[in-house]
Amino acid sequence: MSGSIFSLEGKGLKLNTRADLEPWLATVDPTKIEEIHFGGNTIGVDASLALAEFLRKTTVLKIADFADIFTGRLIDEIPQALTAICDALKDKTSLVELNLSDNAFGGRSVEPMVPFLTHNRTFQVLKLNNNGLGSAGGVVLANALLESARLSKAEGKRSSLRTVICGRNRLENDSAGAWAEAFAAHGTLQEVRMPQNGIRMEGVTALAAGLSQCPELRHIDLQDNTFTADGEVSGVEAWTEALKAWPELTTLNLSDCVLSGDGEVPVIITALAGGSNPKLHTLQLQNNNLDTETFMTLASGVSKMSSLMLLELQWNDAEEDDENLKTLALHMKRRGGKLLATDDDEEEDEEPEDEKVDEAPKDPLDDLVDRLNKVGIH
Repeated sequence: MSGSIFSLEGKGLKLNTRADLEPWLATVDPTKIEEIHFGGNTIGVDASLALAEFLRKTTVLKIADFADIFTGRLIDEIPQALTAICDALKDKTSLVELNLSDNAFGGRSVEPMVPFLTHNRTFQVLKLNNNGLGSAGGVVLANALLESARLSKAEGKRSSLRTVICGRNRLENDSAGAWAEAFAAHGTLQEVRMPQNGIRMEGVTALAAGLSQCPELRHIDLQDNTFTADGEVSGVEAWTEALKAWPELTTLNLSDCVLSGDGEVPVIITALAGGSNPKLHTLQLQNNNLDTETFMTLASGVSKMSSLMLLELQWNDAEEDDENLKTLALHMKRRGGKLLATDDDEEEDEEPEDEKVDEAPKDPLDDLVDRLNKVGIH
């Protein structure tokens, strides 16, 4: 533990009983804890009840990070453990962020979150990435957020919700409408990330309508959902219209979204190149069947995208010597930005996280031998 942060993150603990957990809590004053991180351990029902007692005593808690805490747990254990944790957090007015990502509890275990999502109307950040929710589970959670927005409105209060991260959950079209309605009801979203959810054109269209009611949006990630189908482009058109509602937008990730099915220039690209979002800093359009006509549109409009500093176009239908890409690269370089356009483009000056190796401190004796070798003494 460091200061106001209590962390057991990554320790690989198997916390089955109260006795397993209590030694870790014994020296911690819950009234001073602002952040708690439990990820990378596995928590059973009895240990969760002990943890809930600890959480109820917290008074200044801001971040509750319980990502990846149910590995190896039986499906009938998870709802009980999750209920204990969520109920303990339900009335925490200091809480800013709840992270329950990477817990594969599926749609059968979402009900324990409903009371928290409905009644805690001061938290701002909800992280539910990679939980296997499915469309049915997604509807339950979206409806809980919708009810929260309605209760806030009835009390004459503005929603506190700012960030929803809910990717890799197989939400699909059947839940997209419910999420759209919840987003619109809150109207306060600044960051929404819902990549890899199998949402197709109808659901994407609904999300555009819902999010268009959130004028403060800054970051949108819909990567690997589908904007077009069988020549129809209503998803692309809906998002083109919604762009007008987001003057603060800085990051837009629409990679792997099938923006162009027949090589035409997607209308959303034309709008962006026309300067629809002047604060746009990062635009990700990888693997969208985009060709030279689209690159020409971007090249002719890049000067109107004056804040753009990172443009990602890999895995499209680009020729290596495409003059439009050369023009784009030149513009981005002049402003200190970067264009990634070919399949082998990599970020420069940055070592991939999984390839970084911490070097052990050098032994002083080895250092002395090196210096002696350099001057020819053996």
